[in-house]
Amino acid sequence: MIIIAESQKDINMRTLFTLFLLVQLNFGFGQDKFDVSAVAKFQKVINSEYADAKTSPLSAKDLAAFKALDFYPINEKFYVTAKFVRTKKEKPFEMKTTGERKPMYVKYGEAHFVLDGKDFKLNIYRNIELSKKKEYKDYLFLPFSDLTCGTESYIGGKYIDIKVPKGETIAIDFNTSYNPYCAYSHKYSCPKVPLENDLNIEIKAGVKKFHD
Repeated sequence: MIIIAESQKDINMRTLFTLFLLVQLNFGFGQDKFDVSAVAKFQKVINSEYADAKTSPLSAKDLAAFKALDFYPINEKFYVTAKFVRTKKEKPFEMKTTGERKPMYVKYGEAHFVLDGKDFKLNIYRNIELSKKKEYKDYLFLPFSDLTCGTESYIGGKYIDIKVPKGETIAIDFNTSYNPYCAYSHKYSCPKVPLENDLNIEIKAGVKKFHD
């Protein structure tokens, strides 16, 4: 995971640590084919992070009782190879968040894919400030919501980290979708999922909601 949440004062640096760790574990963003072991590593890393008081977004009370996040079963169905359409001449905009801050993003492209015989489209974004850092120049942000949000999944939607594609397709593994920090604590400010990325389908993949 990468910079997707901030406290009201400082950027949450734990996400940088997690990204480096994921890379070290050879969890490739947008891997060329479905890899169960990569998803398993993703789950292991995020569980370790949330169990550590130094990197966890959980409250002291929740951390004391924490064992593991609740994931949907890993399912190859929710790994899709989408047609990637690079959008040009897009103007940067202020992304709405759950707090007062308004980070600058730009729409980088569109992912067009088929799931359960239906056509879908998701917009993919780039964080302007983050893209200025050499190590994150290839990082893209994919927020989405679906019909499970508010029931089995976090009502505010989920995020996926993606790497800039080299060709005309882009891999999206919903099994690696995770909750914003706001799902665990109100002290964080998180980007809201744009309305155009609300999918009219149940995406039973990734991290489930934390509390009933």
